[in-house]
Amino acid sequence: MERLWNRNYCKVMTANFALFTAFYLLTPLLPLYLYETFGATKDVIGLVLSGYTITALLFRPFSGYFVDSFPRKTVLMVCFTSFAIFFAGYLAASTLLLFTIVRTLHGGPFGALTVANSTVAIDVVPSSRRNEGIGYYGLSNNLAMAVAPSFAIFIYAQTHNFQLLFWLALLVATFGLAVDATVKLNHQPADVRRRKLSLDRFFLKRGWLLAANMVFFGFCFGVLSNYLAIYGHQVMGITGGTGTWFMLCAMGLMLSRLQGGKALRQGCLTENAAEGMLISLVGYTLFVLMPTLHQLSIVSYQFSIVLGYYGSALLIGLGNGHLWPAFQNMMISMAYHNERGTANSTILISWDVGMGLGTLLGGVLAEHVGYTAAFWTVAAVNLVGVLLYFLRSRAFFFLHRVVMS
Repeated sequence: MERLWNRNYCKVMTANFALFTAFYLLTPLLPLYLYETFGATKDVIGLVLSGYTITALLFRPFSGYFVDSFPRKTVLMVCFTSFAIFFAGYLAASTLLLFTIVRTLHGGPFGALTVANSTVAIDVVPSSRRNEGIGYYGLSNNLAMAVAPSFAIFIYAQTHNFQLLFWLALLVATFGLAVDATVKLNHQPADVRRRKLSLDRFFLKRGWLLAANMVFFGFCFGVLSNYLAIYGHQVMGITGGTGTWFMLCAMGLMLSRLQGGKALRQGCLTENAAEGMLISLVGYTLFVLMPTLHQLSIVSYQFSIVLGYYGSALLIGLGNGHLWPAFQNMMISMAYHNERGTANSTILISWDVGMGLGTLLGGVLAEHVGYTAAFWTVAAVNLVGVLLYFLRSRAFFFLHRVVMS
């Protein structure tokens, strides 16, 4: 069997860990920075931070095209260099307007870099172990999500110095860039620049139903991740459990990658996806069901907290950890070699669209029908996504996958 953990694969994994560590070092504390430094209100903070996601979403289809059309190592270096440089922009931004511009523009190289780096990871993995390799690749950003926010909060608690965090993020990103610069690619994608530009150069039309299916799951996590803290406080009476919830979710993600590696190696993509979405469905249902049962005096408050709040975090992490690499591998299996970047950007776009809709509509639902009803909607949307997969998407994949990927 070909060696999975080769030198280049380990380097790309390390660079990806640095990428997401730099990202998560700032994410939990930027709202506080905007409030304390510029006196920004809640709605302004939301507006400033949303620009990053919007720009990343806009850049993803074009990054897929460039990764497939030009030497991938060159595209990767340009994207990573741009991503690192923007952290210096935070240090220089002296007004709220300048910070907003830097933060919004920073989303572009982030969106492009995640596509470029994951595509290079696919290239350096032996073809016989590609499914497994993509699954393990996600461990690097799962580990960053588990470690970086807690580390950043600890550093801030000790120093109350945001500038130090910006410098740390810049140094970590530069380290990732240096590691990726040493990666060697044995082959380059076919030159497709002379082909007529069309939609399938930016979006893998062959995988449209899988992309649509992923939107449902992205929506659910978008609502949960953005409104978790306020729901926990107002409905469940939890004031300081958000960090623990995300830590448990990250643990679930990492455990699923380790546990699901064998299934991916054996090519059980549709089975892994099914297992993940069913586990997630149980997690989302428990999240909203347990507090409801407590309010009806059916279960104790402590049981509701342990199983409904913290238990759901582990289950949702496990579910998404199975679901994500399976869907990504399925999408890549529907693409030819010179379409891998497009396939990667397509699955990321679908998740981003779902997350964005969840962030937007989750607030609307909470405002008009309350948080409990909003999270019951999440469970219902997740169920619709599961039904779509079993009724249509799984057969769609078998029908449209290509022989060589």
